[in-house]
Amino acid sequence: MIPIQGVEGKAIGVLGLGRSGLAAVRALQAGGAEVLVWDDSLDARSRAEADGITVAELGRDKVMERLSLLVVSPGIPHLYPAPNPVIAAAYAAGVPVDNDIGLFFRSFASREWDKYETAPRVVAVTGSNGKSTTSALIHHVLETAGRDVQLAGNIGRGVLDIDPAGDGSVVVLELSSYQTELARALTPDVAVFTNLSPDHLDRHAGMGGYFAAKRRLFSEGGPDRAVIGVDEAEGRYLAGQMSEGPSDDRVIRVSVAGKLGGPGWAVFARKGYLSEYRKGRQVGSIDLREIKGLPGAHNHQNACCAYAVCRSLGLAPRVIEEGLRSYPGLPHRSQVVAEANGVVFVNDSKATNVDSALRALQAFKNVRWICGGLEKDGGLEALRGAAGSVRKAYVIGREAAAFAMQLAPEAEVCGTMAQAVARAIEDAEPGDVILLAPAAASFDQYDNFEQRGDDFVAQISRILES
Repeated sequence: MIPIQGVEGKAIGVLGLGRSGLAAVRALQAGGAEVLVWDDSLDARSRAEADGITVAELGRDKVMERLSLLVVSPGIPHLYPAPNPVIAAAYAAGVPVDNDIGLFFRSFASREWDKYETAPRVVAVTGSNGKSTTSALIHHVLETAGRDVQLAGNIGRGVLDIDPAGDGSVVVLELSSYQTELARALTPDVAVFTNLSPDHLDRHAGMGGYFAAKRRLFSEGGPDRAVIGVDEAEGRYLAGQMSEGPSDDRVIRVSVAGKLGGPGWAVFARKGYLSEYRKGRQVGSIDLREIKGLPGAHNHQNACCAYAVCRSLGLAPRVIEEGLRSYPGLPHRSQVVAEANGVVFVNDSKATNVDSALRALQAFKNVRWICGGLEKDGGLEALRGAAGSVRKAYVIGREAAAFAMQLAPEAEVCGTMAQAVARAIEDAEPGDVILLAPAAASFDQYDNFEQRGDDFVAQISRILES
């Protein structure tokens, strides 16, 4: 646990009692704060009271005027489409609003660090797609190299639940826009921006607000080094904002769209080969084509970002290559879950938006595509470019018929995962890939994308084992 500093004797409110909220409660109490909590769920409040935590209606004037700070869980809107009433009350009362990420950055460093030969480092990863894989890759490579490393944030442990830093240790954080947009402190040593595509637009009032939330990771504290994907205009803009000139190697540019030139530091992948250039000279290369845990250009981008981070932390190219080759992949992210009768089954349930589904489709040939769910803003037009790799689509979800009408390839309305998997297996031929890449949220049929992916795997097992 990371005890929160500077809160001793102060009354702090915590809104939302999920994983991050409860971790914040424990960390604030460890720092000596008087903690008052609220959650709209009666069950969550009851569990808190049973654990001896003080429950109070934080929006009431007499409660709010006692608070020095309100700590908010990431899923609770603080501005768009409308602020939660408790947060609105905090704004009106002049009470600062923060989240667990802000608490972490203001409390992670301790006096113990004065005794260390090498200061601990924090790597923070954001972007629309690839955050989880990039974060897990960095963690895996560092761990394989024998470094003391922890993985936290949106993946791994809660950010305030990790162990205090040791001499020379590294913490790798995956951070969503919900986390970066509100944190009052954001001071990573290395910050990573993978890419940008439309997502969560209602929460951020459009693409400008969404990008602004991501950009805060770079602008609030100024990382010592920035690893930035430059295949979109926003990434190129951000790299330009962070750099003092073409040869400024505090910025490492990353691309899978083409070769990067110039005198600076760049890592890019072309035709399955990763290349590192510094001062106009190639200094490292890796053949990514046969690494099973990293299929497709989107995973090659993740590998480039992870490679750049690990190089900035002092690892040699061959050490990084060993880590990449042993990377097992993450559940629900381009995960090969079965092979039978010449057909490969891939679970990419995490492909919850159009851009991530497009990247998954482009990674494979002869695809029988299971898709559909709760459609996000922006429509499915971008997926038409992947029609060449798709033999047929099998559409699930409550609005499967409307979803199917927007698709260019032949589409069959299935409704349920069980029917979609069964029909795809019936149609499949040797050399086909049955791919779950929904291009939609899961909440119309499942609690989360993990549950959806688990159902996909369960249906495959049921049919193949029958």
